[in-house]
Amino acid sequence: MRILVTGGAGFIGSNYLLMMADKYPGDCFINVDSLTYAGNLKNLISLEDRLNYIFYKVDICDSAALEAIFQKEKPDAIIHFAAESHVDRSIENPLIFAETNVLGTINLINYACRYGVSRYVQVSTDEVYGSLGREGLFTENTPLMPNSPYSASKASADCFVRAAVETYGLNASITRCSNNYGPYQFPEKLIPLMIWRAIENMPLPLYGDGLNIRDWLYVDDHCRAIDTVLRQGQAGEVYNVGGNNERTNLEIVKEVLRILNKSDSLIQFVTDRPGHDRRYAIDSSKIKRHLNWVPNTNFWDGIGKTVQWYLNNERWWREIISGEYQSYYSDMYNNR
Repeated sequence: MRILVTGGAGFIGSNYLLMMADKYPGDCFINVDSLTYAGNLKNLISLEDRLNYIFYKVDICDSAALEAIFQKEKPDAIIHFAAESHVDRSIENPLIFAETNVLGTINLINYACRYGVSRYVQVSTDEVYGSLGREGLFTENTPLMPNSPYSASKASADCFVRAAVETYGLNASITRCSNNYGPYQFPEKLIPLMIWRAIENMPLPLYGDGLNIRDWLYVDDHCRAIDTVLRQGQAGEVYNVGGNNERTNLEIVKEVLRILNKSDSLIQFVTDRPGHDRRYAIDSSKIKRHLNWVPNTNFWDGIGKTVQWYLNNERWWREIISGEYQSYYSDMYNNR
C-alpha cells in the first residue's frame, strides 16, 4: 500500500512514520509536510535512506503542488495529520487555522476523490466536542460544540470529510483523540513546555487554577489506533481514541516536578486563556469493541518515559526553544 501522510514531520506524524515504516516494510510512506515551526525533519533522520519512505516539502494548501504529488505517487491511502493545533496561537490568528485545517483538508478530499484513493483517515481531536461537566464522557454521538478557533477549524474539517463520504462516496473514517504526549512533541504544549522549563529552573506558567482536566494518551498508543482504523475502520465512521487517564493540569505539572526532583514552588498560576474548556474525557468503547484496540501504556509509565526522553535529547529541544519561539513564550507569559 502507498500511504500519503500529511504533517509527517510533526509530533504525532513523525511517531507514526517511525513506528509504521518498520512495521510495514512492504508499504511506501509518502510524507508531505510544509515544515512550519512545529515540523522537524530531524525527527525522521533514521528514515532518510529507507526505500519505503519519500518526503515532499509541500503545503497542503498549495493545490498545484499537491496535485503533482498525487499524479506522481498515486497513493492508495491518506492519513491526514497536518494541522495548526495550538489553541493559544489560534486565538491570536484564527485565519491561519482556517486556511490549513479547513482549506487544506478540502484540497486533500478533492484529490482523494479525483485520483481514486481507496482509504482516507482524518486525524481529529476531542476538542471538537467542547467542554464536559464533572461527569460524563464524549461519545461519537456527542454534538460538535467547539469553543476555540482551533477546535472550530477541526470540527469544520471533520464535517467536510463526512460530506465527502455522503456526497462522493469517499471511503473515509475520522479519529478523535484525547491529549497526546510523548517524544518529539513541540514544547508549546503542556507536558514538554513544563519539562524544559523545569529543567531550566524557570517558572512553570499554569492557566487559571490548574484544575482543567484532560484525558492523556501516549502517542504510540494513538499511532496504533490510527493504523487500526486505516486497515479495519469503516467508511463514514468516527472512532474516539482515549487513554483512560484523566488528570488535572496541576497533577501533570506536579508529577513532572516530582520526576525531575524539582520544587512545586516553580509553579506560577497565570490568567486563564479565553474559552478554556474545563474537562475532556473520551469514551473509547467503540474502537475497543469494533476494532479490538486498547491503549497499552498507563500514564505513570508514559510520563516517566516522556520525561526521560527529553532528558536524553536535550540538544533537540534546546535547538527548538531558541530564537523566535523562546521570545514568543517569554512575552506571552510575562505579560499575563
